[in-house]
Amino acid sequence: MALKGMVPPDPETEVSQVRYAVVYAPRRGRKRFPAGCVEIHPDPASAVAAADPAGKRYAARVVGPSKSSEGLYVYYLDQWLD
Repeated sequence: MALKGMVPPDPETEVSQVRYAVVYAPRRGRKRFPAGCVEIHPDPASAVAAADPAGKRYAARVVGPSKSSEGLYVYYLDQWLD
């Protein structure tokens, strides 16, 4: 996993883990997303199956959740799964 400049996930907790998700992303250029825009899935296949590019919902591998400096929970994009 190449998350340059990011702290690696904590292997002993469920916080900030690598997860598969469908992300609502009106602009795919962003690297972090509010938790309300992220729907977690158990595996990459189910995330890809649930994706809806016409509705701007894309399958991705994300890391999170993390608490931002603004006090929001966010997920960081690791890679798009398309």
